[in-house]
Amino acid sequence: MIHQLLTRPAPEQLYWKGDSQGEHTLRWTGVAGFALENAQKTLVLDPFVTRTGLRQTAFGRLSPDKALLREVYPQADAVLVGHAHYDHSLGAPELCLQTGASLYGCPSTANVARGYGLPEDQIVTVQPDEEVTLVHGRAKALPSNHGRFLFGRGGYPSGHITEPLKWPPKAGEMKHGQVYTWWAEWGGLRILHVDSADYDTARVRRCEADVVCLCAIGRRYRPGYTREILEATRPRYVVPCHWDHFFLPLSAPTRQLPTVDLEGFLEEIESCGFTSALLPVGGSLGIS
Repeated sequence: MIHQLLTRPAPEQLYWKGDSQGEHTLRWTGVAGFALENAQKTLVLDPFVTRTGLRQTAFGRLSPDKALLREVYPQADAVLVGHAHYDHSLGAPELCLQTGASLYGCPSTANVARGYGLPEDQIVTVQPDEEVTLVHGRAKALPSNHGRFLFGRGGYPSGHITEPLKWPPKAGEMKHGQVYTWWAEWGGLRILHVDSADYDTARVRRCEADVVCLCAIGRRYRPGYTREILEATRPRYVVPCHWDHFFLPLSAPTRQLPTVDLEGFLEEIESCGFTSALLPVGGSLGIS
């Protein structure tokens, strides 16, 4: 009943109706999760598929759904995590164990993976502004802040994870740590991944991108959020993310959070002169 009260259908008539196949395929897997596939290589960002209900998330302990991770991400060659909150990092260590991919993230994210048992040679702790070489490209960790939401409050839980996380954790134990906006080049395609509604203006001005994955939740608390970042990066496509109701199962129809003005977000993107590509969970955008 609570989900019926707190959700509303996604605007299906606004979903992207363009190409779903191309030299590159970008697949949205819910929240801030993406898989960018190119030439048999897959870059994964913020893998999160274990969408427990509101009660379990608030009061219980969390473990990744191994089978569902395998189904959603059959392949991963590198995994980038923007910050250590559970809805961004929970599935990353298990995915790396399954695929052999390396996990890239801040020290807090590294401690999430370390506590889970991911071997050290698969954990790459990345410092602010550091550029790393990937198996099929490169990536740079642009330091940012967690976006604000619900009456302008910052991200909860805040702070850093300073030692290996004990598993299974509670959501409140997965502090966000240093937040990164990831810029990556993967097989020649440039992508900017904004997994929380904030960024460092000076840094993104140097990061033009073909695709910007842009967090929707909390954008109203960041003045100039949409226009500023799009005019700086000049993307061909803007893919809204982190607008779906992530307490519902992944198999459920995509529904939007009531706190997100998704239609207004799409209008804002278009009014800035850029192309929005709204995807349902599991939907894909083909880029040639």
